[in-house]
This record gives sequence, C-alpha cells and structure tokens, in this order.
Amino acid sequence: MPPLMRSALLPRLLTNRLFSSSASLPIARITIVGRLAADPELTVTSTGQEMVRYAIGTSYGPRENRQTSWWRVASFAKEGEGRERVLGLGKGTLVYVEGDASMRKFEKDGKVESALSIVQQKLEVLKRPESSADSLE
Repeated sequence: MPPLMRSALLPRLLTNRLFSSSASLPIARITIVGRLAADPELTVTSTGQEMVRYAIGTSYGPRENRQTSWWRVASFAKEGEGRERVLGLGKGTLVYVEGDASMRKFEKDGKVESALSIVQQKLEVLKRPESSADSLE
C-alpha cells in the first residue's frame, strides 16, 4: 500500500471500532467454550429488567492436576425464542459464548474483591449432555 494511502486510512481505522456499537465506551470482548455449571435461571435486576443468569466452567491442565475457572454470564435476551433457548439448556451443556466483559469490585468480609462479569452477545450450543433416558435406549 502506498504511504499516502496508508496515512489516509490510519485515522479511519483508529476511529471506527468494528467490535463496538458505541464509539465512546471501551469494551472488552471475551469468548468462552465451556460447560454450564447449572441450569440457567431467570432473575430480575434492581431496576426491574429481566435477565437470565448462568455460570460456565472451563477446565485446563493435565488430568491429574486439572484446574477449573468459573465464569458468570448474564443474558438480556428479550422475551421469546432467544430467552427460551437459553432457559432450555441444562447443566453440563457445552456452549460457545461471546460477550462483553466488565470487572466489578465489591467488599466481602472487610476485603475488596473483584469479579469478572460477562454480558452475553452470542450463544452457540456445541453439545448437549447425554441424559439417563438416552442411555437406557
């Protein structure tokens, strides 16, 4: 690419953030592949907005020394097919989740702690767990 064209393109690349719908807010995008720790549950925020909450576990390391990380995810899918799809998933389902990550701080037992929260933007079901009914057939 000629230097003149490159210099004209650079400011546009720096100002047009392809990963965000908001130009003023920095967003950290995260992708996780893991298993649901429990069935998702529908809850209501303090502002009255409904959301589906669930946790995903990801494991790494050799079998004899396996480590697991837990991720809290919130879905603000509107009532309908999207929300029902999330609520219909069960514990152990292997999922692919993309979302916006944010760190929040809180006080617990006199100590300031932090937790990473993820707001789901995309969810793909990779594999459903085999149920005991399936294994009897």
